[in-house]
Amino acid sequence: MNIALWIITGLLTAIYLFSGFGKLFVPREKMAQMGNAARWVLDFKPGTLKAIGALEILGAVGLILPALLGIAPILVPLAASSLTLLMTGAVIMRIRRGETIAALVDGSYLALAAFVAIGRFALEPFTG
Repeated sequence: MNIALWIITGLLTAIYLFSGFGKLFVPREKMAQMGNAARWVLDFKPGTLKAIGALEILGAVGLILPALLGIAPILVPLAASSLTLLMTGAVIMRIRRGETIAALVDGSYLALAAFVAIGRFALEPFTG
């Protein structure tokens, strides 16, 4: 179980770092041209996109850094829980926009983050 949690944590960290830095540094007009699944960015102000990107980066760092450094490892499941809440909002937004496939992709990220949160809170915690 511990290995599975580490693999999923690494995958989520890479996804959220890539996505977060994209939201911080790529203009939203350019992001919107990347395909139909990215047109949602035009519904948000640039500042809101930067805030979402910053939250994704903080979540990614919180997923891996506390466990690797051994400093406050309780932050790992808290970060996973926070990303679960963030992805819940993303799934709701996708459903409202009628983007079913994108909602399923975001739902899978939600499920993986929830798995890490439950796994690190109860199944394989770092402490105790």
